[in-house]
Amino acid sequence: MVLVRTGVTSLVLVGLLAGCGGRPKDVLLPVSITAPVPGSTTVDMAVATTRQRSTVPGQMFTGERGRAIDFANIVVSIPPDSVRKKGDVQWPKKLPGNPATDFVTVKAQDMDLAQARTWFNKRIKATPKRQALIFIHGFNNRFEDAVYRFAQIVHDSDSDVVPILFTWPSRGSVFAYGYDRESNNYSRDALELLLKTVASDPNVDEVSILAHSMGNWVTLEALRQMAIRDKRIAPKIKNVMLAAPDVDVDVFRRQMADIGAAGPNVTLFVSQDDRALQVSRRVWGNVERLGQINVAQEPFASEMQQDRITVIDLTKLRTDDRLNHAKFAASPEVVRLIGARLAEGQTMTDSKSAFGDKLVAVTSGAAASVGAAAGLIVTAPVAIIDPDTRDTYDDQIRALGSSLSDNAASTGALLRPSSGVAY
Repeated sequence: MVLVRTGVTSLVLVGLLAGCGGRPKDVLLPVSITAPVPGSTTVDMAVATTRQRSTVPGQMFTGERGRAIDFANIVVSIPPDSVRKKGDVQWPKKLPGNPATDFVTVKAQDMDLAQARTWFNKRIKATPKRQALIFIHGFNNRFEDAVYRFAQIVHDSDSDVVPILFTWPSRGSVFAYGYDRESNNYSRDALELLLKTVASDPNVDEVSILAHSMGNWVTLEALRQMAIRDKRIAPKIKNVMLAAPDVDVDVFRRQMADIGAAGPNVTLFVSQDDRALQVSRRVWGNVERLGQINVAQEPFASEMQQDRITVIDLTKLRTDDRLNHAKFAASPEVVRLIGARLAEGQTMTDSKSAFGDKLVAVTSGAAASVGAAAGLIVTAPVAIIDPDTRDTYDDQIRALGSSLSDNAASTGALLRPSSGVAY
């Protein structure tokens, strides 16, 4: 009972910390800019989503599930590089944000399917290599989180692509791991449809996919379904990048078997010190998570070679990310190197090559933001160090008050030191 009481007390104490601050919400209300800020840039993206529309100004879409795929066009202004640290999203401290120092929204417009097609074809025809990049975010992401993170990746990678954000219903709370997981399953048909639609467009030459964390699950499931239905992956889908995938490695083996040897080039970003995935492994039956495998060991070394999967091991990369779960997303040099290779049509190579050597050299000491936790187990310590997590705590503590009492024994078991996570 001591462990149970300690765990619940920790939750309550951290819940009280939620009043310590945090960034503004609902930042997608467009800011009127009378004159462009010298050195600032904009990222013009299309959004396809299975989220429910919101009636709250500046929110656009909630974390709940919509009945059909929906579309939007969002333009994000990014402050000059001279005043920002690459790899980070400069959230406004108050609204409206200041385009000289903050990420701000300058356009947020709903689109129907016909308008989305018109926007896309206009953009793709103006892109030199007619490439589309589709990004699928991970667990614990509000709509605005996904929008601003993708804008940062597109800007920092400096790649000339048409950016498309696919965002699935995430409640943006560490307490909603189960809901987010089921939302992945809910969204796989919609993602498959989006991929097919983009890849079948005669104006498109190449489609690349970038998925992070739990977003890898819906990505792999959509590709698997496509391979089963159509007997192949659409040929224009050339590159699939899986960053810190929160996917059972045994399930991944079956997914890759269905996707087949003729599928796209797959690049896997792993980090054996990813603490969020260590926790996720405990939650899901102590089976390896794909994002933290040691590719130097068997059977992974042979399997990756057999499936022609390129593995970039970021374990030695030291960042400010205390969970080591967002190294890829927030490491500017990594994103830029990959963006350059996509733009040049090159296949990425492993850490034994010149690419890997350069990657480790330029990213030593790079900063990264705190990544999302893998569930309630790590919620308390993450909330202490991460104001964004504290921001969701008040509502969740109230909502879970009675269930914490009813399920004290199971909560205590989850919070035991045997979870293998060291802080």
